[in-house]
Amino acid sequence: MLSIVEGFLFFVAVSESVLGVLGNGFIGLVNCIDCVKNKKISTLSLILIGLASSRFCLIWILITDAFVRVFSPDIYLSGDLIQYIAYLWIIMNQSSVWFATSLSIFYFLKIANFSHCIFLWLKGHITKILLLLMGCLPISWLFTFPGITMPFINNIMKNRSIIWFITTQESEYFITQLLFSIGTLLVFILCLITCFLLLTSLWRHNRRMQLNATGFRDPSTEAHVKAMKILMSFIILFILYFVGTAIEISVGAVPENKLLFIFGMTTTALYPCGHSFILIHGNSKLKQASLRVLKLLKC
Repeated sequence: MLSIVEGFLFFVAVSESVLGVLGNGFIGLVNCIDCVKNKKISTLSLILIGLASSRFCLIWILITDAFVRVFSPDIYLSGDLIQYIAYLWIIMNQSSVWFATSLSIFYFLKIANFSHCIFLWLKGHITKILLLLMGCLPISWLFTFPGITMPFINNIMKNRSIIWFITTQESEYFITQLLFSIGTLLVFILCLITCFLLLTSLWRHNRRMQLNATGFRDPSTEAHVKAMKILMSFIILFILYFVGTAIEISVGAVPENKLLFIFGMTTTALYPCGHSFILIHGNSKLKQASLRVLKLLKC
């Protein structure tokens, strides 16, 4: 039985998850319809569809994991459920971060203005660069799977239960999961670099506008500011997501830590939910489509 505080936080987490499912489902559906109408798929649409699909699945994994841990911990510890959830979480978590980083690189190469030859080359091969980056995602899974499989294989070889694995090897499991996140963090650092370079481009552009005595709110500045809002929101929300995930992993399925686990779950759910609505607000096509949906709902 949940306490009042636990029940409230769990309700908030479920509400965030529902909104995240709706937001990411909307992004994926709009871009799929647009691709069918145009009979071709653009690089941006491919990234947004991949990002929305991975986050859609990620939310379902997180909320399923939370319901089982909170309400049926015996089921969670009695079989291979923890292993299956770990597999799915790794795939969708890495996919989400890789697609989000691809989106940040897309905005950077499309909007930023540098005269360096390397940047100009990257800008001229933006589609190939992004496809190569997204193509590296399955390779990252191949490096990750052996690391998470071995503890369970060793556990079976020693004829020990999953409960033993959680209770006596919790610190080892926590460290292993954090090591899996290092690869994701490296991709996240790439996103930080692109954000810094985009900020530098904005500063140089504004300085140029001042020297030319022209207005600050020209189309290029607007594009810079819009992209910066999307990238900064992703960085902040992902940091909260990482902190929430660390809390969930550290407390495990220990009953007395249920409140801390639900708090971590609430913090974790902010990332796939909040960033989807920021993307909708920052993308003109998605924003117009959402306004049309709201008008239909009001009728």
